Amino acid sequence: MYINKISHYIPSERVPNSYFLKVNGLEDEWIFQRTGIKTRSKAAKNENTNSMATEASKKLAKELDFPISEVDLIVGATYSPYDTVGTLAHAVQRSLNITNAKVVSISSACSSFINAIEIVEGYFAMNKAEKALIVASEHNTAYAKPTNPIDGHLWGDGSVAVLVSKNKLSDKDILIKDVITQGLAHEGEGNFGVMLHPEEGGISMPHGHDVYLYAIKYMAELPMQLLKRNNMELSDIDYLVPHQANIRIINKVAKKLKISKDKIFINIEELGNTGCASSPIALSQNIHKLKKDDIVMMSVFGGGYSGGAVILKV
Repeated sequence: MYINKISHYIPSERVPNSYFLKVNGLEDEWIFQRTGIKTRSKAAKNENTNSMATEASKKLAKELDFPISEVDLIVGATYSPYDTVGTLAHAVQRSLNITNAKVVSISSACSSFINAIEIVEGYFAMNKAEKALIVASEHNTAYAKPTNPIDGHLWGDGSVAVLVSKNKLSDKDILIKDVITQGLAHEGEGNFGVMLHPEEGGISMPHGHDVYLYAIKYMAELPMQLLKRNNMELSDIDYLVPHQANIRIINKVAKKLKISKDKIFINIEELGNTGCASSPIALSQNIHKLKKDDIVMMSVFGGGYSGGAVILKV
């Protein structure tokens, strides 16, 4: 499998840390020291998960060397849906008039994008698709409660679209060398670590320390498993693209994987936690830095719990 093109959409509004001093009493420096966040992206009133997914996909379509209508599989990824029936994947299909595609949407918390890659891998293996559009989009601020001092200050919004092909389409395509995902509900607080109850308090992280510990554990372990089964070493990794949940988690994982800070793609300081879209957005923002034969490791962890990792070769 190959990544042919990638594009992202981020709302223009930024909510600074100073806002939270007014609503929940948390100071700028307190938030930054514990999370690495200074501002977070926020969708406009007329935006939602589906509209952001569509914007990222329209940007992607303009960059392709072939009509977007050739896509025969669309996989949407989110845990913060605008509509659970007419999903973000269906909204993208309609907006871009992709008439001959299978369309599914999935949710596995912040690992959903990596799960989407694995789903595409399955369709390709069954010869049921050749060109897939993966769209990850999160509208966290629609569900977050800023007044909550535990986690109300963490969340940002954004989307990303990725064209994945079964066969290589150009010399600039990026090889998806291997992918791994794992359900981790049996660990720690599991499916109670992070929750989203739309009518009962919105999105919350009541067990933040538990999430912190298991995120560090699996965002390091799953990449190591991938490296081992591909006969690779830690030293082979040129760049790390982690889930953007907390800078302290990212730093701990980087230390375990022996990756220097200048080799990590980070956007949490500006965008906050943009959920399952966070790591592919960071990849899209920094794709111009990659050069031929670079090895990129993506590593994510999500509520539920869930985890995943991908090895990319430029």
